[in-house]
Amino acid sequence: MKKIKLSINHRDKRGLITDLLEKKIINAITFITQKKGAIRGNHYHKKTIQWNYLLSGKIELVAKQKGKKKKKIVLKKGDLVVTDKNEAHAIKALTDSKFLVFTQGPRGGKEYENDTFRLTVPLII
Repeated sequence: MKKIKLSINHRDKRGLITDLLEKKIINAITFITQKKGAIRGNHYHKKTIQWNYLLSGKIELVAKQKGKKKKKIVLKKGDLVVTDKNEAHAIKALTDSKFLVFTQGPRGGKEYENDTFRLTVPLII
């Protein structure tokens, strides 16, 4: 898991433009809502990379690479975090939240569960 530092690409009197991703192949963009206290994930993907961009609210993302320590990060509006292939991850909503997930790999539509492997020991309970 890595938090990505975003920078403003252009600013004028109309507002600003910030590129979230550049030069990435994206197979799906998913909009997710999550109620306070709800937990999602507790799984990993063998072929899929995911970028999570928080639109509103506050979430805790926990991730763990095999053989490494668990990492926790709290995301607030405007934060972007990537989870890599084979990186276990789980999300707990600290407030009602909305976020986008940009996916590289099989994750959209009918492929939604094809590359999802549930953890026997959850990262978040």
